[in-house]
Amino acid sequence: MLEYTKTVLKKVSFDKELFSRELEKSIKWLKACEIEKLKQWLVENYYHMYKDIILNIFSNYKVEVA
Repeated sequence: MLEYTKTVLKKVSFDKELFSRELEKSIKWLKACEIEKLKQWLVENYYHMYKDIILNIFSNYKVEVA
Protein backbone atom coordinates (compact mmCIF):
# COMPACT_ATOMS: atom_id res chain seq x y z
CA MET A 1 0.00 0.00 0.00
CA LEU A 2 2.92 2.35 0.68
CA GLU A 3 4.22 2.09 -2.88
CA TYR A 4 0.75 2.72 -4.25
CA THR A 5 0.47 5.82 -2.06
CA LYS A 6 3.79 7.12 -3.35
CA THR A 7 2.65 6.58 -6.93
CA VAL A 8 -0.58 8.48 -6.35
CA LEU A 9 1.20 11.36 -4.61
CA LYS A 10 3.71 11.62 -7.46
CA LYS A 11 0.86 11.83 -9.96
CA VAL A 12 -0.98 14.58 -8.09
CA SER A 13 2.06 16.55 -6.98
CA PHE A 14 1.31 19.24 -9.57
CA ASP A 15 -1.76 20.35 -7.57
CA LYS A 16 -1.51 21.47 -3.95
CA GLU A 17 -5.14 20.66 -3.09
CA LEU A 18 -5.06 17.18 -4.63
CA PHE A 19 -1.75 16.43 -2.97
CA SER A 20 -3.16 17.42 0.41
CA ARG A 21 -6.34 15.38 -0.02
CA GLU A 22 -4.49 12.28 -1.18
CA LEU A 23 -1.99 12.54 1.66
CA GLU A 24 -4.79 12.77 4.22
CA LYS A 25 -6.51 9.72 2.73
CA SER A 26 -3.32 7.71 2.57
CA ILE A 27 -2.53 8.21 6.25
CA LYS A 28 -5.89 6.66 7.14
CA TRP A 29 -5.04 3.51 5.16
CA LEU A 30 -1.43 2.97 6.17
CA LYS A 31 -0.01 1.19 9.19
CA ALA A 32 2.07 3.18 11.68
CA CYS A 33 5.38 1.86 10.36
CA GLU A 34 4.34 2.74 6.80
CA ILE A 35 3.35 6.24 7.89
CA GLU A 36 6.85 6.77 9.24
CA LYS A 37 8.35 5.62 5.94
CA LEU A 38 5.95 7.84 4.00
CA LYS A 39 6.88 10.81 6.18
CA GLN A 40 10.55 10.22 5.48
CA TRP A 41 9.91 9.91 1.72
CA LEU A 42 7.80 13.07 1.68
CA VAL A 43 10.45 15.10 3.49
CA GLU A 44 13.10 13.88 1.04
CA ASN A 45 11.01 14.50 -2.08
CA TYR A 46 8.33 17.14 -1.47
CA TYR A 47 9.29 19.16 1.60
CA HIS A 48 10.58 22.01 -0.55
CA MET A 49 7.22 22.22 -2.37
CA TYR A 50 4.68 21.31 0.28
CA LYS A 51 6.32 21.96 3.64
CA ASP A 52 3.16 23.55 5.08
CA ILE A 53 0.92 20.65 4.01
CA ILE A 54 3.31 17.99 5.29
CA LEU A 55 3.76 19.69 8.66
CA ASN A 56 0.05 20.34 9.06
CA ILE A 57 -1.17 16.86 8.13
CA PHE A 58 1.41 15.04 10.20
CA SER A 59 0.78 17.29 13.20
CA ASN A 60 -2.93 16.42 12.97
CA TYR A 61 -2.08 12.73 13.10
CA LYS A 62 0.39 13.12 15.98
CA VAL A 63 3.28 11.99 13.81
CA GLU A 64 6.36 14.16 14.08
CA VAL A 65 8.16 15.28 10.92
CA ALA A 66 11.93 14.79 11.10
